[in-house]
Amino acid sequence: MSSADNSPEQETLSEDLIFDVLKNRRRRYTLHYLKQQERPVELSELAEQVAAWENDTTVEGLSANERKSVYTSLYQTHLPKLADAGIVDYNQNRGVVELSGNAAQLEGYLRPQDDFPWIRYYLALAAVSAILVLGDLLGVPPFEAIPDEIWGVLIVAAFALSAATHYVRRQRLAQEETPPNVER
Repeated sequence: MSSADNSPEQETLSEDLIFDVLKNRRRRYTLHYLKQQERPVELSELAEQVAAWENDTTVEGLSANERKSVYTSLYQTHLPKLADAGIVDYNQNRGVVELSGNAAQLEGYLRPQDDFPWIRYYLALAAVSAILVLGDLLGVPPFEAIPDEIWGVLIVAAFALSAATHYVRRQRLAQEETPPNVER
């Protein structure tokens, strides 16, 4: 059954459904690849890449049995489950699959992990900024020697540069070649 026939339009996914869908590594690999490609993907292409990740090899290094096993599993089980959940649009007749609008709800669950402690970094940046502003307000040397406008520009620039770095780093992590290997 194609999700185009019965797909829920921008329906809020329950946490139970999300966890049920994501408990299977093959489905996580599928979602990762579709997100990485940002375009409709043929089932055969998807099956090859998922099989390559599962077998820790390249697409060229796969055996016919490895390809067929993943293809059949995706075709019969995993893609229909993702389509029924409204997470992918799957056209069995054309053999094409793509993420639906509902897939964005999985972002927090599939996001690549960044080892950098961003929360602590932003907290420290805010504390340093507060100390600088307080020192300037109280007229503490050398803070008083720098005009308020300069402090404002420096603080805003520090936060803007940090946010831009954080964004670029997250985008780079999202484009990694292999999916996150999360075991649940």
